[in-house]
Amino acid sequence: LHLSAVKLAELHSDLKIQEKDELSWKKLKAEGLDEDGEKEAKLRRNLNVIMTKYGMNGKKDSQLVDTNYIKDGTESDILDDPRLEKLWSKAKTSGKFSDEELDKLWREFKHHKEKINEYNILLETVSRTEDIHKNVINPSEENLVKEEILHNKHRELKDKLRSINQGFERLRKVSHQGYDTTSEFEEPRVIDLWDMAKSANFTEKELESFREELKHFEAKIEKHHHYQKQLEISHQKLKHVEGTGDKDHLNRNKEKYAMLEEKTKELGYKVKKHLQDLTSRISQGLEHNEL
Repeated sequence: LHLSAVKLAELHSDLKIQEKDELSWKKLKAEGLDEDGEKEAKLRRNLNVIMTKYGMNGKKDSQLVDTNYIKDGTESDILDDPRLEKLWSKAKTSGKFSDEELDKLWREFKHHKEKINEYNILLETVSRTEDIHKNVINPSEENLVKEEILHNKHRELKDKLRSINQGFERLRKVSHQGYDTTSEFEEPRVIDLWDMAKSANFTEKELESFREELKHFEAKIEKHHHYQKQLEISHQKLKHVEGTGDKDHLNRNKEKYAMLEEKTKELGYKVKKHLQDLTSRISQGLEHNEL
């Protein structure tokens, strides 16, 4: 796959969460608690997202790169969306962003692309389910359950599409005006969560509590980014030392790399698990709005 050290650590974290979710599902299935197969379908979608994200789905250029985007000149191929390509090109040439801010903005573009991939996978799943449902001749109680599943999936599609539209508007605004120094949050995933939380059925007290939790979550993400950068630097040093033939120096660098790799994996898992929990809480609040 030719994945970078950081991407390998992220893949490990994603697969660890997938494995945990599948073990939980197996217990539910053994207890007869997934009769409609909805949780199994969601697991398949999640795995499909992971395979797309890391270029394991057999499609070329489906993998999102995370480093050297300016030097490689491949960002247009990766974004695969004329509107995003136009915004990114404008931001790069505007002179309104420092190198650090361009890094941050590129993470926002990547995050937006991942959201679109997830939406398309869910849309494809819903379309297949609808085709199967239409071909059923005799209505039954089981089909009524499947109609409820379809209804839930359509609601999930609606939520994802709303998030995509909000995200694009934010990218458009930032690309044209630069970053707002008074903005409360900087990390794109946190900004998404905060925008959704403000639309959910939370009391003022619950919203304030959620805001504080998001601040802690953003600090956790920043710490993860720090270790990702250190891991990349360590990986480059290790490759350099391997060519010198200095065994002691090589062993020291291997130990440091192994420590950074393990820490990056651990933090990546914690960030993604925390994100799952926060997203679930917001989804419950949004569902109450529709009732």
